[in-house]
Amino acid sequence: MDYIIIVAGGKGLRMGSDIPKQFLPIGGKPVLMRTLERFREYSPTLQIILVLPKAQQDYWHQLCKDYNFEVEYVLANGGETRFHSVQNGLAKIPDDAEGVVGVHDGVRPFPSIDVIRNCYETARTAKAVIPVVPVVETVRHLQGNTSETVPRNDYRLVQTPQTFDIQLLKAANKQPYNDGFTDDASVVEAFGFNITLVEGNRENIKITTPYDMKIAEILI
Repeated sequence: MDYIIIVAGGKGLRMGSDIPKQFLPIGGKPVLMRTLERFREYSPTLQIILVLPKAQQDYWHQLCKDYNFEVEYVLANGGETRFHSVQNGLAKIPDDAEGVVGVHDGVRPFPSIDVIRNCYETARTAKAVIPVVPVVETVRHLQGNTSETVPRNDYRLVQTPQTFDIQLLKAANKQPYNDGFTDDASVVEAFGFNITLVEGNRENIKITTPYDMKIAEILI
């Protein structure tokens, strides 16, 4: 059995909106609904776990009624950090479960079906997989009051879904939290496991600003 944990805990601060960014509409439908629909499109049997802060759950339930949203999912409470939110999502998966679990940003509604499939299928053997895209602009490394250009071919931009063997991610998430846990790959890496990279898709943007919303409307 495969799972996807969709983490949506944004407050919309960079969006300049009172409504959390995952609930803002693109193409006439809230971002988060489009994200869940994309994973249901990938697989009708994928078990979807949605992690939302308690304070946002009533609003989400009302949105589901307003939009007649019928994608099935299990709801988990958001935690203090992303790490703790993922822990809460993992708790919804049986301790003896086998298969692959993905973790995805709720405000990334455009992962391609091919990328999702490649992440899951590669993780069946590689155990820890993340989608990445090349850096296309010049990158400079800041050092105090100076900076220097670094070779952009040595770097990649990381996307989600990040996919893992279920037992591996459960074990890795039992580590004590530290500030170096910026994503799930960093948690598994700290546990001593190597990460495999696969090609992502550039449309798979993380919607965090009004500019991103404009791009999302074009992509829709």
